[in-house]
Amino acid sequence: MTIKIINKSKHQTPSYETSASAGMDLRANLNESITLKPLERAIIKTGLFIALPIGFEAQVRPRSGLAAKHGITVLNAPGTIDADYRGEIGVILVNISNDSFTINDGDRVAQMIIAKHEHTKWHEVNVLDETKRGEGGFGSTGI
Repeated sequence: MTIKIINKSKHQTPSYETSASAGMDLRANLNESITLKPLERAIIKTGLFIALPIGFEAQVRPRSGLAAKHGITVLNAPGTIDADYRGEIGVILVNISNDSFTINDGDRVAQMIIAKHEHTKWHEVNVLDETKRGEGGFGSTGI
């Protein structure tokens, strides 16, 4: 699949790090560093603009290393970039650690995955088919 992209950042266009990677790293495009104190959040701009085909979305997800080592995650994970959005891609980062964390220009702050999706039509009914699970939710299938 080929996707149109405008890269106004100072950094390379996102690419897959390995042949089996699902996501491409997004880099911060900053004029000055941003420090997130504990529980602070900020929108980190990337300098990237894309035009996805209808039927696809770009999902913005946390990077596991930032989450595990520093408590930095994507607040609305996964964030969705719709096919008709043409603005700059931004990443809502939040610091859920007890320590301040500084984001510098060029830092890899999130990963982006391109995913196919479907539109549905609702069919309203009065009764749903029975299943073994039934109404069991939140932890009902065990640990």
